[in-house]
Amino acid sequence: MFFAENIKFLRKRRKRSQADLSDQLEITRTTLAGYEKSVQPPFKVLIKFAEYFNVSIDALLRYNLQELSEFQLSQIEDGFDIDVTGKKLRLLTLSINQDGEENIEMVPLKAQAGYTNSYGDLEFIGSLPKFSLPFLPKDKSYRTFQIQGDSMLPIPEGAWVTASYIQNWEMIKDGTPCIIVTQDDGIVFKLVYNQLEKNQTLLLVSTNRNYTPYDLEIGKVIEIWKFETYNGFEVGL
Repeated sequence: MFFAENIKFLRKRRKRSQADLSDQLEITRTTLAGYEKSVQPPFKVLIKFAEYFNVSIDALLRYNLQELSEFQLSQIEDGFDIDVTGKKLRLLTLSINQDGEENIEMVPLKAQAGYTNSYGDLEFIGSLPKFSLPFLPKDKSYRTFQIQGDSMLPIPEGAWVTASYIQNWEMIKDGTPCIIVTQDDGIVFKLVYNQLEKNQTLLLVSTNRNYTPYDLEIGKVIEIWKFETYNGFEVGL
């Protein structure tokens, strides 16, 4: 559990002293100091901390919040949490450069089988090639995937698609081009039509009409990334 580390981190993030926070939570400063040194609180106190920081109890206990990016932290503090539908926050494994900014990892075709199995493994993500695109907004997380096949012409086979991470899948608008990471079909690039409210599926459509649209059960989706830009250059990876 990361409760002790997390409450200390969140307290300092909000620039609160132990005296300030203990007063707000109606506990003694000594008690708070104990919690920050790994003394386990009763459940009713957990609720107090979760409500005060606007963070779920699950996130307070299970995840080291200090390892998250600023974007992920802001999402958590806005009330998002882990949810298999993508309606709430799905924690994304990232790598950070020496300036504390998120890298853009590149996922070549030869690494995509490994990605579907190790997308949450920090060591694997850290091993991927990285680059940056300074013109992209800083308030999103990005990843670049090499696409296979000619189903999304005029974007050619082998192109590198840079996409932004989608937290809330229910907000995907019909016809949005996306990279979809799946359990069974690997990584695909398609136009997405949102059928979650209707039958908990996504309709995936190709721009090349030689490919038939098909439904994808949302339970088989791992990640969804919204198309931002692409490059057709060859990279020796």
